[in-house]
Amino acid sequence: MRYHHSGKIPQKRHTIFKSENDQFYYEQLFGTEGFHGISSLLYHIHRPTQIKSISKPKDVTPKIAVEKNVTPRMLKGMNVTAENDFLDSRKVLLLNNDLKMGLAKPKKSTEYFYKNAECDELLFIHEGKGTLKTFLGNLEFSVGDYLIIPRGTIYQIEFNDENNVIFFIEAHSPIYTPKRYRNEFGQLLEHSPFCERDIITPTFVEPKDEKGEFTIKVKKENQIWDFVYATHPFDVVGWDGYFYPFKFNIKNFEPITGRVHLPPPIHQTFEAHNFVVCSFVARMYDYHPLAIPAPYNHSNIDSDEVLFYTEGDFMSRNHIDLMDFTLHPGGIVHGPHPGAMERSIGKKFTEEYAVMVDPFRPLKLTEEAMKVEDPSYATSWLENSDNYLGDRSQE
Repeated sequence: MRYHHSGKIPQKRHTIFKSENDQFYYEQLFGTEGFHGISSLLYHIHRPTQIKSISKPKDVTPKIAVEKNVTPRMLKGMNVTAENDFLDSRKVLLLNNDLKMGLAKPKKSTEYFYKNAECDELLFIHEGKGTLKTFLGNLEFSVGDYLIIPRGTIYQIEFNDENNVIFFIEAHSPIYTPKRYRNEFGQLLEHSPFCERDIITPTFVEPKDEKGEFTIKVKKENQIWDFVYATHPFDVVGWDGYFYPFKFNIKNFEPITGRVHLPPPIHQTFEAHNFVVCSFVARMYDYHPLAIPAPYNHSNIDSDEVLFYTEGDFMSRNHIDLMDFTLHPGGIVHGPHPGAMERSIGKKFTEEYAVMVDPFRPLKLTEEAMKVEDPSYATSWLENSDNYLGDRSQE
């Protein structure tokens, strides 16, 4: 992350800061890892601590259907149920102790405010447009945007219409750009597949000086509480620091290519504790005269592999639809479907887009996942299988 500031801030931190009407502004440290991690300082019109009431919690613990999995799986995201409410629409499909991931199809904008009090959130916009409104400013979003929302951010989402599909991750650790693409000062290096110009920070919005009853739904430990505060949470007159939401569009990822097939780490976009996120994007195929563009068979001994298919035709897979998830568990060999390797030879370019998540601890499947599973996927590599589509065009 890089230093950013918006609005009005005092010349020196932790000092008296007043409005033109001689009213105190109230400073808040917003950050992680106690006083050691990255942080920002926010300045509020009102004290941000004025709780009027707290509801009984609503339990949203995902229900586990498969605790220990070695089976390759396909989950048909197209069949995930849409819901009016943003939080109700979030269907957790896969999880371990480091993250939860799944699909959301919200129809309505949020009238309440929301804060995830323990997880960073990654929202990938597969379909839809709108505005992410936060106490640090607004981010307009559209198809292909990654929205990275640090834990503790108070936000609302305003959608332009009812057609919205979001692939989401909740991470129990901060989500960063890859350390191997940054120098010791945190700057993205020249050979990084994206740069600071591609990372969009919130647009400052005039603060809301309002009193009343404002509901913030707070999530922690799989419970959601309704906190009612006496003042509007978006009353920030200014802020500065390194801790803030941002967006990055998948089509701003510049692919790394080579003469022969390169492994998935070249697609890495984000990292967190015990998992990475990669972006497969439109790119030239390998250009050695004898190159095989399809990936070679491999077994990720130390990680599961999840792919979410968002645009185009994925070269290495037969019978894949947009919004599908594939899960290849660690230790089990996987590779191109029958016919995919042969079809790839001589191809020069691909228009595929997909998000890959590699967790370094095994994933569990939820009951929501089993509702949308295609059970035929595990045997789809058999050359005499009904799923073998060797003559499928990849043009």
